[in-house]
Amino acid sequence: MNTILAVFYRDYRQRITNIGFMFWDLFAPVAYLLLFGTGFERALGGGFVVEGQHFGYATFFLAGVLAMTGFTVAMNTSWTFFMDKDSGIFYELLTYPITRRQFLIGKVCFNVLLSATGAFLTVLLGAIVMDIPVRWAFLPLTLVIVVFTTAGWFFWFSFFSVVMRRMDDFNTMTSASYLILMFFSPMFYPITGMPGWFSALAWVNPMTWQVDLLRWSLLGIGEPALLVVEAIAFAAFSGIFLALSARAFNRVA
Repeated sequence: MNTILAVFYRDYRQRITNIGFMFWDLFAPVAYLLLFGTGFERALGGGFVVEGQHFGYATFFLAGVLAMTGFTVAMNTSWTFFMDKDSGIFYELLTYPITRRQFLIGKVCFNVLLSATGAFLTVLLGAIVMDIPVRWAFLPLTLVIVVFTTAGWFFWFSFFSVVMRRMDDFNTMTSASYLILMFFSPMFYPITGMPGWFSALAWVNPMTWQVDLLRWSLLGIGEPALLVVEAIAFAAFSGIFLALSARAFNRVA
């Protein structure tokens, strides 16, 4: 536990030196909700009908914004591996008496706290300023989902940040992930009624599993059996990339 706390403290010290990154992680989701939520609310007018219930666009989009928060925090966190590589500290850290899994878990701890804080601010602003209905009793569960899904995305990005040697290759991969995973998911629109090929890609997309879980905790919509499957699938996805990331660390040691 002390080793994990040490990595947590190191990452905290590293992140607070770049206020711009922290500001982006905390307040970009709020900006997304205000700009996209308000803009599309007016453009679409009637919003969506999901499972027989009518939702305004901002209400529907809130779960997507929280998913985007965790995804972006994980992406920015994994990018710091390249900073450590450039300074040489990355290879020195690998000589310390700490397991690779402990290093990864310690590194993500501060950042999932950051993600949960950003999610809380977004929900609070959405409820107060935009009158988005929220199931407040389920807010702790929403934050738990944000924490664990952010960790899963961090393990995903960590694997690629370790195995890729060039930062431009990694930036290309993150940009492609950002576009493909987000748009082939129910983040911006329901996938029901979409073409079959689109739905097939969306259902195997971890972003879909994350958004569905968040939307259920916030709005109470979703099929319980499907949500259980998606939760298990995302847990498996996270475990697989934690193991792959740890193995990648061993290979570069």
